[in-house]
Amino acid sequence: MLILGSGSATRAKLLERAGIPFAQKPCDFDEEALRYEVPAHFVYHATMGKLEACKGRLGLKTPLLVADTVVTAHGKILRKARDEADARRILTAQSGSVVTILTCMAYASKHKTFIDLSATHYRFAPFDEAALEAYVKSGEWQGKAGACMVEGFCKPYILEVRGYESCAMGLTIERLRPWLEAA
Repeated sequence: MLILGSGSATRAKLLERAGIPFAQKPCDFDEEALRYEVPAHFVYHATMGKLEACKGRLGLKTPLLVADTVVTAHGKILRKARDEADARRILTAQSGSVVTILTCMAYASKHKTFIDLSATHYRFAPFDEAALEAYVKSGEWQGKAGACMVEGFCKPYILEVRGYESCAMGLTIERLRPWLEAA
């Protein structure tokens, strides 16, 4: 049993599908206050901030799992879209491009800490304008790093992938499972 220190429904689904027992208890951390421009630095420090916030709120009686994900294209971090115009801009940057999705996760118990920083790289075909507009209007992009859903809107545009889909969805289960089995 572990505590998922995240409000993400997608991360919860990944744990459920993997058969990993958990309770979901989001912890507040203001990642918007971070000023890192290097994507790996940003996602690492956001994850460590979330871990410290959860440790302060919940302690380590039950092991904690936290994570953060960023989407990058053309060397720029594409954060969560603020509104439809921002979602359109962010998605347009990904259309016909190579996109890297970085997920950092941290597991901490009283005796052990595990930190993983994984990347999944996608090469996308150009997005259909009408489909992009329908996706933006649907609001499904809300709360998603880079407004990206590789399991949804972006899926038909994937030309090539290197890495784990679970990483792109916010929790690299393939790296977490062996650690949990050994812990």
